Amino acid sequence: MPARKRQPSKRKAEEPAKEVVGKKKEKREAPDTSDRRETGHVLALGQGDVGQLGLGEDILERKKPAIVKGLDDLEIVQVECGGMHTVALAKNGKVYTWGCNDEGALGRVTSSNDGEEFTAGPVQDIETVNIVMVSAGDSHTMALSDKGTVFGWGTYRDASGQVGLQADGMKHKPTVILALQSDPIIKIASGNDHTAALTTSGKIFTWGCAEQGQLGRIMGCFASRGGRRGLEYILNPKQVRDKKRGLKFKDIFCGSYSTFAIAQDGSVYAWGLNNYGQLGTGGLETLYAPVKVDSLTSLNSDNAKCVSVASGQHHTIILDSSGKVYAMGRAEYGRLGLGDDAKETSNPVQVTALDTNPICKIACGEAVSLAVSRNGDLYSWGFGSCLQLGTGVDEDEFSPTKVEGKNLQSELHEVLGVAAGGQHTAMLVKDRKQ
Repeated sequence: MPARKRQPSKRKAEEPAKEVVGKKKEKREAPDTSDRRETGHVLALGQGDVGQLGLGEDILERKKPAIVKGLDDLEIVQVECGGMHTVALAKNGKVYTWGCNDEGALGRVTSSNDGEEFTAGPVQDIETVNIVMVSAGDSHTMALSDKGTVFGWGTYRDASGQVGLQADGMKHKPTVILALQSDPIIKIASGNDHTAALTTSGKIFTWGCAEQGQLGRIMGCFASRGGRRGLEYILNPKQVRDKKRGLKFKDIFCGSYSTFAIAQDGSVYAWGLNNYGQLGTGGLETLYAPVKVDSLTSLNSDNAKCVSVASGQHHTIILDSSGKVYAMGRAEYGRLGLGDDAKETSNPVQVTALDTNPICKIACGEAVSLAVSRNGDLYSWGFGSCLQLGTGVDEDEFSPTKVEGKNLQSELHEVLGVAAGGQHTAMLVKDRKQ
């Protein structure tokens, strides 16, 4: 079965974006990424007609978790899903990718005739760089080095099609996107078509598509490809400014079309698409600049223990420091996990079905939600038609359901992390000590 391909853009290339340099500020602690240092192997499930499962050309869908090919003997510490591709980071700092490569999202040269997109392969152009974190969107991948430099490849897209990764077009190989020598980047996050980066001093930089306000620094009149200011205005990384000049942040999260940020004082800010109340403001207005979200801020027990956020196309999942999970936004297909009679909500509602299983990690696909418990079990709920939930059937799940299979058994395996793409799910799993 031939892989589904995207149509290439014919947009004329423009001048490349310039590197941004910042002033030296006080140093801040990096977000805790110790969970990513635990190593495991990668499992995948769902639909994979363009290779995003990493199971070879002959396996285009899996109802239960299957072991990804090409990562044998590698100690994997992080796995992320793009729209139709997957990225894995090894403990030695090497990056591996698989899936759709029509717009350069894999960062390596592949031949569709040889099936190279259907199995994991190394991103060779950054093999001499020690990568410590990766993120992925619909058609792009980002990688953060131990020196605080952000590399990227692929492209961003908007309602009109391909935008480019930088103003001179898409990138098929790793390119330096952001390098602030005096204020290194310590975390990156990607939405469908935008990226956010957090610096050591607590600043946030964003770039990519701005149409839904997800950059937090571009008003509606410039949101479509930068308006008269051009592509550089949206594709060059620039700092997000808040009304309280000098506000510093300590964590960031990206949804499909939104961005969330945790301030140093524990306050939660959000911006982006809000048409189903998925930002938690109590309203439905799209936000083009950071707004403090009182409903999320109130979930913080104290400044040291803050919430984590995962967001899909029209819904958001929140994890507090006690392990409780909350949901808000669109309710269709069960993505909130609040039962089959759940209604749209613009305020967080606790997912009580998880009360007896404290959660430590969360993730969202477009219309699916995933949670990893502190004892290493995986739960899923939401849209089931793409087989992303791992239940073995294509039915929607309106409450959290435990994911199990031959390669994922509670007594034998512990889930370390999970991610969801447009039609597939990937997880990092280790064997339990017997």
